Amino acid sequence: MNIQGRPTRTIRPLADRGGVEIIDQTLLPHRLEFRVLDDLEAAAEAIATMRVRGAPLIGATAAYGLALAMIADASDDALRAARDRLLATRPTAVNLRWALERMQGRLEPLPLGERAEAAWTEAAAICDEDVALNQAIGRHGMDYLKWHHARKVGSGAAGVNVMTHCNAGWLATVDWGTALAPVYLAHDAGIPLHVWVSETRPRNQGAALTAWELAQHGVPHTVIADNAAGHLMRGGRVDLVIVGADRVAANGDVANKIGTYLKALAARDNEVPFLVAVPGPSIDWRLPSGAEIPIEERAAREVTHIQGRGEAGVQSVRLTPERSPAANPAFDVTPARLVSGLITERGLCAASREGLLGLYPEAEAGWPGTLQ
Repeated sequence: MNIQGRPTRTIRPLADRGGVEIIDQTLLPHRLEFRVLDDLEAAAEAIATMRVRGAPLIGATAAYGLALAMIADASDDALRAARDRLLATRPTAVNLRWALERMQGRLEPLPLGERAEAAWTEAAAICDEDVALNQAIGRHGMDYLKWHHARKVGSGAAGVNVMTHCNAGWLATVDWGTALAPVYLAHDAGIPLHVWVSETRPRNQGAALTAWELAQHGVPHTVIADNAAGHLMRGGRVDLVIVGADRVAANGDVANKIGTYLKALAARDNEVPFLVAVPGPSIDWRLPSGAEIPIEERAAREVTHIQGRGEAGVQSVRLTPERSPAANPAFDVTPARLVSGLITERGLCAASREGLLGLYPEAEAGWPGTLQ
């Protein structure tokens, strides 16, 4: 997508293969800064500290982290150690495991002397495929937005009001995004729409990241407090909700940023369609339901403190009393019964095992690592 009119990906390999360049998302929206990851540890640190975040981008960064490890040492021990180091960074997003297993499967059969080149090529392929997947999600989702717009025009109403949660735009992927890809394509096609951007406490990825990238693209939007979502839905000011996913279980249960479940409940109570945009690599066929999805518990400081721009520049301030502890589950699971549909690169389907298998029949035959 564009930054100040310039096409930009969230992760880009350096010409000399000495590393990859990322956008440091911990500094947005107040400062745009690119950072070079030049070895395994830099890649692992970037994932763990959320310099890069979003399930697809985490997977892409891990792939390049493994490729950088192979440049330094392509032995079997180094390959397994690099995989384990990266796999330990964040537990919820399944794309991390998916990318590392794909890389390992590609590299292990090769002679040591061929692994570094093959790893770099495979990581680049993962990134290019992510862009194509997200564009396809965007096309299918745009058709749904067109349908909503036609209904509103028929009733004499104006543009489509979309609500989203956290950041599932291009900053969460290599390019385009998942939940926001339909928004960008619809906006570019001239469909009038407006996006309600929930702030997404405690890290405020909605207010900081989604709002920033929508503004860069010129999409009309309004930032709201998380607790305003139900009020807006009840008032008829939301036509549909689209969110992303860090992992979707085989039965259609969805793990996404904390607070997603509450929005799904409000959407159901107000008969607002609640859709989840998910690429194939984010579907975890090994898990029969969302009950088995590991939920990351992050540092309490993310709850007790907040980052913003003050007179002295970007700074962190404390919100809570010194002696008050805080809990920080980073994700929640929305049951499939609350999901109106899944938007994938292969089309829309019901949030169910049957719906998913209708689009991914090969999973029933047994992809590597899938349920039988």
